[in-house]
Amino acid sequence: MIDSFVEYSGTTVEPAEHDLWHTLDVVPNSERRTVSSLTETPNPSPLSPEAISVVRATAPVVAAHADQITAHFYPRMFAAHPALLRIFNQGNQATGEQSKALAGSVVAYAVQLIDPEAPSFDHVMRRIAYKHVSLGIRPEQYTIVGEHLLASVGEVLGDAVTPEIAAAWSEVYWLFALQLVAEEARLYQQANIDPAQPTRPYRVVRRIEETADVITLVLEPTDGRPLPAIAPGQYVSVFVDLPDGDRQPRQYTVSSTAVRTRLQITVRRVRGANGAPDGRVSSHLHDRVEIGDVLDVSAPAGDFVLTPAESPILLASAGAGITTVLPIVEQIARTQPQRTVIVAHADRRAQDHALRETVLHLGREIDDFTSYAWYEAVDEGDTRSRRGFMDLTDVPLPDDIQVFTCGPLPFMRHVRSTLLSRGVPAARIRYEVFGPDLWAAQTAPDSGS
Repeated sequence: MIDSFVEYSGTTVEPAEHDLWHTLDVVPNSERRTVSSLTETPNPSPLSPEAISVVRATAPVVAAHADQITAHFYPRMFAAHPALLRIFNQGNQATGEQSKALAGSVVAYAVQLIDPEAPSFDHVMRRIAYKHVSLGIRPEQYTIVGEHLLASVGEVLGDAVTPEIAAAWSEVYWLFALQLVAEEARLYQQANIDPAQPTRPYRVVRRIEETADVITLVLEPTDGRPLPAIAPGQYVSVFVDLPDGDRQPRQYTVSSTAVRTRLQITVRRVRGANGAPDGRVSSHLHDRVEIGDVLDVSAPAGDFVLTPAESPILLASAGAGITTVLPIVEQIARTQPQRTVIVAHADRRAQDHALRETVLHLGREIDDFTSYAWYEAVDEGDTRSRRGFMDLTDVPLPDDIQVFTCGPLPFMRHVRSTLLSRGVPAARIRYEVFGPDLWAAQTAPDSGS
């Protein structure tokens, strides 16, 4: 199910620009490439020669209609297979973010098959595979997706889709699907997960009111077995049975494993904006889940993790992105207290800044720890915080800084462009998106885009 990427639901995400087929706006015009500028350069592609020529010729048209195709695909598939509604995040279906992410991923995958200068797609593939493993996606479900996605191409584009074109894009889809099936099989085996039973029951043993809109749920396995291995920065899928009988998954960062027999998730209530309703799952967790309740939770997933290194690290977050900062700071305090750590966070107000005191407390165990905070409104007498949007232009940064950034797309774009202008190499800037990853399909981590 080439669904989408790491899809957290602890916060809302502003969609990226509608033109998904260009790289980000921080790339100079001279370096931009679109599907309409593909060359005829020979490419060692797994596609057949016939399919390469057809995909190269038709990619601009498919790209131009990709949003329309994927928006047609999801209702078609759900009408035929309503049980899949319990796997897909219906909030992101309603906003259209899911279909945009799918459109971007399929076209980006096709482009890298036919264009030797296209960015690597490996990082996107890994993110999709991790997400699917957290949801228990099985190989046979790719047949369902393929049937309805390819049918949607024909139904949207009509008579323009000849048998040759249909065959070529079917080849693209199945290459994509089989690569995902192989990667997911590897991840399932590595984590000892049965795809038919991807979750374990966890009991809520503690509930912490972090802010007016943020709670932390401390969870303990009910089966008595140890916690799975959790890398700082990974997330879990939490499956919630809603009062109307619906079942919905959401992804939340494991915000702490300080107690080795328990894990915790920190959930920001999603407030509806511009006429949209409040988040169903976050509201349910806030309003109805109490100590003693049991939730179905997946094994940890995700590649936004701390890797062994000695270099200084900048953790730049906004809103619910703080949930990725805490476990990384915990790990460094526990294993590398000599490592330089800079924490920079942006939020609406200090009262909305969840986990701040916990992070600062851990920072006192690190030899060289600095913290910065930006708020839209700063309380009177608060001399530690800065007013307005995060501005890293005057924050001292060591030459060999490694950067982890997490939050809404506009925030991360701002952070990335600021750091690139200061000479931080693109390969040293890693990101995590809260919501369907509309960024990943457009840019590789080391592409400078």
